[in-house]
Amino acid sequence: MLARLTTPHDRLRELGITLPPPPPPAASYVQTRLVPIRDGRALLYVAGQVSRAGDQLLTGRCPDEVSVEEAARRAQQCALNVLSQIESAVGLDKVEEVTQLIGFVLSADGFADQPTVMNGASDLFVEVFGPAGKHTRAAVGTNALPLSVTVEIAAVAVVRTG
Repeated sequence: MLARLTTPHDRLRELGITLPPPPPPAASYVQTRLVPIRDGRALLYVAGQVSRAGDQLLTGRCPDEVSVEEAARRAQQCALNVLSQIESAVGLDKVEEVTQLIGFVLSADGFADQPTVMNGASDLFVEVFGPAGKHTRAAVGTNALPLSVTVEIAAVAVVRTG
């Protein structure tokens, strides 16, 4: 007898995670854009999701105002917001693979551990999607982010549309 494959929703339940409502866009843009590619598949682009929990913006520069560990938790919160946008746009079960994450970390001068911060997001995608959650990634340090949030992450995924 074959074991039943676990869905992304099952994995979220196993992790004790409830997705937040998808945050609305903060300006003149859309949160997601679906671009058909072939054979009932499309690229789903997800706009940058900032470190926000509900209505609370998670702000502060790493590592002098926010520890690396806390910044990684904030990156995970960004990832949850990305997942929420994917769920709203097409449904998590339609994801074939997460192809790319682009992460920005509000960084103090000389801070160079952005990859550790971004692991908070990357690890969650692998936990939720398994091997399909492995992705390419950029982890960029910057001296300013919108509203002084600690982390902002954009994503691209291949999804089924049929």
